Amino acid sequence: MKFSIGDRIMLNRTGEEGHVTAYINTKMIEVEVGGTVFPVHMEDIDHPYLKWFTDKTAKKKKSAPEQLPVERITERKQRLANGVHLSFMPVYKTEDMEEKVELLKVYLLNELPQPVKFAYDVRFDNKSEFKHEGTLHGFGNVYLHSVPYQAMNDQPRFHWQLTDTVNDKMEVAEGILRIRPVKLFEHITQMMQKSEPTFSYILIDDFSPKKKPEPKETYEPPVKLKFVPVTTKTIEAARYEIDLHIESLVDDRKGLTNADCIKIQLDALLHYLQLAIVHRQERMVVIHGLGKGKLREEVHAILKQAKEVARFKNEWSGKYGFGATEIYFRY
Repeated sequence: MKFSIGDRIMLNRTGEEGHVTAYINTKMIEVEVGGTVFPVHMEDIDHPYLKWFTDKTAKKKKSAPEQLPVERITERKQRLANGVHLSFMPVYKTEDMEEKVELLKVYLLNELPQPVKFAYDVRFDNKSEFKHEGTLHGFGNVYLHSVPYQAMNDQPRFHWQLTDTVNDKMEVAEGILRIRPVKLFEHITQMMQKSEPTFSYILIDDFSPKKKPEPKETYEPPVKLKFVPVTTKTIEAARYEIDLHIESLVDDRKGLTNADCIKIQLDALLHYLQLAIVHRQERMVVIHGLGKGKLREEVHAILKQAKEVARFKNEWSGKYGFGATEIYFRY
């Protein structure tokens, strides 16, 4: 590891000096410069020892150099997109000559090139304990809050929502992170074995495009239904119970649209309704199921047009629940 906690460092751009206070991940550390603590990339800092040596050498020279040295321009390496992460950094305390975790610092890391709008909410027993919203610039990070290590036994829910601020054609990503105590212990153990400062969970690799809304299929029954005459010479017998579930009417519904299914179901209803009338049945049960109620509404619309139907009801029953309508005929 190039830097250790407590090492003196120098900011490459300003030349200011400070020291390392904590690790964030393999690419970033937390430093203190002039009383201010903030995260920096390791590529933006260096050890100040070379500067100290050159300063001492310059003081020994009595005459000023004829030409000031020109700073060499170095091209910064392009960083690769690596998603958005929720990172946890344990803070230790010494107790009985042993280091124990006291709390966890929570960071949000944006390893995408574009700014990301975020909403964060941590909840214990469905009660919000900490909320924060904002916009995180590309390849930026932000310290959110700290969670006592003992409180992690209650398995808090870390709710998050991320929005692409550049492309509004991308879906809003959201989810809930929960860390079980056993998994948390594994993370801490692996960190200590590998001498790593943090462990992280990736929230998204990248944003996904919005799905195009599928066209809604509608079935418009005829304004006035025509009953085809059926005589008692019909070979097929009438039924006292009709199941209109599409699985009961066709062997394979592959390739059928919702509109096709409803048409098949209503054709079956008309067929057996006419048989019941010809055979002068007193009652009949039509099983239509619950679903979104579309089929039930179409069934009731047909029954209202049949003059032989005295009344019908869709009430709870032990056998069908609310998924069937009972019909009573009059002649």
